[in-house]
Amino acid sequence: MEERVIMAGFGGQGLMTIGQLLAYAGLEEDKNVSWMPSYGPEQRGGTANCHVIVSDGPVGSPVISEATGVIVMNRPSLEKFESYLIQGGVLVIDSTLIDVKASRTDVEAIYVPADEMANEMGNSKMANMIMLGAYVQKTGVVKLESLFNALRHVWGNTAKERFVEPNIEAIKKGAGLIGELVK
Repeated sequence: MEERVIMAGFGGQGLMTIGQLLAYAGLEEDKNVSWMPSYGPEQRGGTANCHVIVSDGPVGSPVISEATGVIVMNRPSLEKFESYLIQGGVLVIDSTLIDVKASRTDVEAIYVPADEMANEMGNSKMANMIMLGAYVQKTGVVKLESLFNALRHVWGNTAKERFVEPNIEAIKKGAGLIGELVK
């Protein structure tokens, strides 16, 4: 198994955070991982993306030219990274912020109203976690429990500890859009 995921959107949407979280969850499961960030020159509000590879075997390069999955949280990212997907790949689109559909018919597009759902939860900054939950539930790249453990490990005993449980709930909400939560 090897999942090659590109996560992209505006700076400040938490794409680097969910990329790192997915990588840590892979480590929780003794998988080989890589995480490579890329920022636009504008900083917050500019473009940002990261490449994450989670594999049962060695990871040769952190650069992804053919993605098995793409998570996009703005239209420029959809336009740029949709073409990176392999045939049959998974494309997760924040349908609250992106007003167009996927142009490819040979990939599985999943439309998640993540921003809307996060606002309903009372914190728009959790849209990234909703997107990650949907992606992980769809692909099975890692177990949801591994994501939760990674979140507790990274944010536990820090100033962000109070955000652990709300973000776990956001991940569960995203996963719940895809199907029954795996216990």
